[in-house]
Amino acid sequence: MSQIKRILVAGGAGFLGSRICEQLVAQGHDVICVDNFFTSQKSNIVHLLSEPNFEVIRHDIIHPLWLEVDEIYNMACPAAPGHYQFNPIKTMKTSVMGSINLLGMAKRCRARYLFASTSEIYGDPEVHPQPETYRGSVNTLGIRACYDEGKRAAETLCMDYHRMNGVQVRIVRIFNTYGPRMHPYDGRVISNFIRQAFTGEPITIYGDGSQTRSFCYRDDLVDGILKLMASDQVGPINIGNPKEFSIRQLAELVVKLTGSKSEIIYTELPADDPKQRQPDITLAKKHLGWEPDTELEDGLKKTIDWFKSIELSQYRPPTPNF
Repeated sequence: MSQIKRILVAGGAGFLGSRICEQLVAQGHDVICVDNFFTSQKSNIVHLLSEPNFEVIRHDIIHPLWLEVDEIYNMACPAAPGHYQFNPIKTMKTSVMGSINLLGMAKRCRARYLFASTSEIYGDPEVHPQPETYRGSVNTLGIRACYDEGKRAAETLCMDYHRMNGVQVRIVRIFNTYGPRMHPYDGRVISNFIRQAFTGEPITIYGDGSQTRSFCYRDDLVDGILKLMASDQVGPINIGNPKEFSIRQLAELVVKLTGSKSEIIYTELPADDPKQRQPDITLAKKHLGWEPDTELEDGLKKTIDWFKSIELSQYRPPTPNF
């Protein structure tokens, strides 16, 4: 039988989704990119449009969609706080209703389904680093809850479809990721710092900069996602870089690598912002044979080179909150 699959990538024009599409097209699969282009960019996939095994459908997954597919990657949801807080009800709908629609398709087609969950489900963690067994510390009433709780509910839906209907689900919990094709106005810390460094604006640190994050380069992370989809592991499995850096260290490194004269300034920490974030990737190593191999400085150099190659004026902030 043919090994060529028909694969749906929801959110396929996004930062991570476009790289997944690129990899699957290169493997020879028929790839259907579905995206509503809220925070995604057509420029992320324009080089794929001439490929005979790639197509794009402009569609919002909160509405039903009927396709015949073998695999589904659900990467669709605004992931930066300024974007998912812009319309929190729509954010929740994307995670919950979008999952119901795509899981229903997976059930009907007997397709394997991968859900892009997030380290945000751990909230402001009281366990460090965070293993998959940790249930999290999330403020269900806070401004980040639309994203955190939406993803948690979607994980529940995955497991119920798996137990009740035998759907082959894969759950990946994605930690902070960076790399080429980040939206310059996505509000994430690395894109903020690089954009501010290039434009000469002050580099803005929220809080005192002692809070930590673990940054995984895009290509490493996508490799882990593809390995999870091909494995027999349901998950959830953490995919991220376990090396921890403070936000202040990151700002200083960006200034150094860009040669910027921008000053570093400090402002108030947003509500419910986690103070620590570091994945325990024991399961990924054991079951997928995966761990990242790109050092932060090397990944930042590639990301900065990409920012140099684009025209910032061609990008608009998707929301006023960036």
